[in-house]
Amino acid sequence: MLHASFITASLLLGTVLQAGGAATIPQANPDCRFHRQPRPLHPAAITGDWPHFLGPRHNNHCRETHLRRDWPDAGPTVVWEMSRGTSYAAPAIRGEYLVYPHRIGNDVVVDCLHPATGARYWRHTWPTEYQDRYGYQNGPRATPAISDDGLVYVYGTAGHLVCLQLASGEVGWQRDIAEEFGGHWQFFGTATSPLIEGPLLIINVGAPGGPCVAAFDRHSGELAWRAGDQWGPSYATPVPADMHGRRRLFVFAGGRSKPPVGGLLSLTIDDGQVRDRFAWRSRTYESVNASNPLVIGNRVLISASYGAGAAMLEVQPDGTLEKVWTSQLGTHWSTAIARDNHIYAIDGRHERTAALVCVEAATGKVVWRETPEWTDRIDDKAGGREARMRIFRGTLLSADGDILCLGEFGHLLWLDLQPSGYREISRTWLFPAPQTWTPPVISRGLLYICQNEPRLDNGGERRLRCYDLRAP
Repeated sequence: MLHASFITASLLLGTVLQAGGAATIPQANPDCRFHRQPRPLHPAAITGDWPHFLGPRHNNHCRETHLRRDWPDAGPTVVWEMSRGTSYAAPAIRGEYLVYPHRIGNDVVVDCLHPATGARYWRHTWPTEYQDRYGYQNGPRATPAISDDGLVYVYGTAGHLVCLQLASGEVGWQRDIAEEFGGHWQFFGTATSPLIEGPLLIINVGAPGGPCVAAFDRHSGELAWRAGDQWGPSYATPVPADMHGRRRLFVFAGGRSKPPVGGLLSLTIDDGQVRDRFAWRSRTYESVNASNPLVIGNRVLISASYGAGAAMLEVQPDGTLEKVWTSQLGTHWSTAIARDNHIYAIDGRHERTAALVCVEAATGKVVWRETPEWTDRIDDKAGGREARMRIFRGTLLSADGDILCLGEFGHLLWLDLQPSGYREISRTWLFPAPQTWTPPVISRGLLYICQNEPRLDNGGERRLRCYDLRAP
């Protein structure tokens, strides 16, 4: 539990955002254990918010600088950790507010915390009956989106969409997307995250017969436009981009359907006009499109697992799409990183087949493919054992000139990835736990990691952890 003295200190770290409704003051969080204050930020550090899925630029690139790489043997310092329910969602952060959705019992729980202390501003809940048909967790999948004027949007696994006041947790508006648009829970429930774009909130609704994409007035919740009538909802999130002097929207759609259909939609954001569509989907029924479209200049990369592979598309001035190349690169749910005319990605559907790859962005040619391995010890009730470990189906994040990689079983690595090859800078094991699928989040030199399953060595609770990544 947080001590009152620390709550007082936490209030000195930032101001409470005044945006609709009475602002709350963070209180001691009984689910949170505070360990120690992070070191001060480096005077030259560049920092920022993480207000939506995959960060400020929608592509797992962050602005943060002066991040520590030389960890002690125990890894980066834990600032605080919170016991939590089931969830695959990542937290979103704006200013002095961190919003994290998870599920406890039969309730979706939205916690608003102080990012540096774990103290709780407010909690909002609603009931849910969702049950995962494949035995995975029943909690939220979608990362919240936080606007710069103090509104937060949370999309539940069963299609419930709610707008909350960031400062107070008061409900602005809410809609049952699944009921209103005749949708269904898909293979793994609703997982696409909402996108804030100016006055609009955009969702890959994927309703039978349309709309595939819907935009809502984000202040009132009223429908602004609807687009597309062919493809269902995917597990990717819509991505905006400026191309040829026009704001564009790219939606990689496709979920449960017979036959399986889906692909990339190219739209204009202000009115939702579909400029073109490019069909791209596995032929396997039990498959989904889950990796976000990756914008590289005037091109867009889409990639899917289940044998689908990747396609690089050139976006023309009128928004139409022209195929440049295709390949067997199959990212499952993690989104690739584009750097210096190359693409770095985790390729592979299963744990043992997943590999780290480097691909030429211009041609799709595989430059190299690596499966780094090492031995770690897992101490458990049986006395312990040695295990051969890999990154498996991990996540890549571009930060401070290098790549931060979160492995599927809780490993954290700093990597130097170049066309000439792969080099490990440092590695630590944060916790031995499977299903570490949620992308890491960095804001103001602090790293947020979701431990989605109990530890393999001693069980315990699922955790949301904050680590100090600030360099001296």
